Amino acid sequence: MNSIIVTGGLGFIGSNFIRILLNENLCDSVLNVDRQTYAGNPENLIEFEKDSRYQFLKADIGDTRKVESAISEFCPSSIINFAAESHVDRSIDTPEPFVETNVLGTLRLLQASRNYFSQLEEKGKNGFRFLHVSTDEVYGSLETDDHAFCETTSYAPNSPYSASKAGADHLVRSYHHTFGLPTLTTNCSNNYGPFQFPEKLIPLMILNACEGKNLPIYGDGANIRDWLHVEDHCRGIFTVLEKGRVGETYCIGGDSEKTNLEVVDTICEALDKDRPGNAPHQNLKTFVKDRPGHDRRYAIDFSKIRNELGWEPRFSFEEGMAQTVNWYLTHSEWCDNVTSGKYQRERLGSDE
Repeated sequence: MNSIIVTGGLGFIGSNFIRILLNENLCDSVLNVDRQTYAGNPENLIEFEKDSRYQFLKADIGDTRKVESAISEFCPSSIINFAAESHVDRSIDTPEPFVETNVLGTLRLLQASRNYFSQLEEKGKNGFRFLHVSTDEVYGSLETDDHAFCETTSYAPNSPYSASKAGADHLVRSYHHTFGLPTLTTNCSNNYGPFQFPEKLIPLMILNACEGKNLPIYGDGANIRDWLHVEDHCRGIFTVLEKGRVGETYCIGGDSEKTNLEVVDTICEALDKDRPGNAPHQNLKTFVKDRPGHDRRYAIDFSKIRNELGWEPRFSFEEGMAQTVNWYLTHSEWCDNVTSGKYQRERLGSDE
């Protein structure tokens, strides 16, 4: 049985990954383990609530008892760890939750996976994989003329968030080399697409512009990111799961380096056509004080996954952004429930 445990599956990337797994019949069953924090929205996967292939467990990956019990009962062929605190600004304000989830949580998940793996028969061991989803931010910042990040780039994290993810990456590596756990790691560039929580740049700009609010841009807006559509990222992860060499790391990028200003301008141009009421939306742009330690440029060289495994992104930045803007414009109820916090109030009410 191809049964997969996905941690953090109510979040942006995890829910998109589960949606692809189930819609394209890429596995027999999925167990979604999610703590259901502010970024874990049950509405992201509401269409699968009655699907016999999908199960949900509300649990923290740091809860050893719950996680070990879930792994033992579900008997997965793979465990994919998306669970993470991921917002840089929040990590600057309050670093501890990032260490607790991203470092200690990953450690406990690794140990639970190791215990399960050690009890498998030889055939089960040969097929089992633990895949850890990470970020290009662990590599630090690039100058304009620097070569893009790749799998051999030295780690140089510059925020509490990226430092916590770097720590998790090193733990995953250690569990392969010390204990023989068959691990895989992916490091991706900035994701965008449907179901992204609106504290992140692209959905924040889309929703603010629709409401005629200011579009706050850090510093001079010249910070560069490589943008990767979430569906391309998810397909890259599945490719690594299916074909990747055990113990290896694969960088997944979008081949779309853009300044923050270019991203915002692209959004404004799309909205000028589709929502002309507040046009020109560029008039809403406002520059705010830069955040501490703001990395100047990220870029991914994904030649390893392309050459070894045959993956490359399907979406151009222009196609992906047009699809993303349209998704937010046509999913106003989801957006309203997130921005109002309604989904959180309903969750809290059901827990009492």
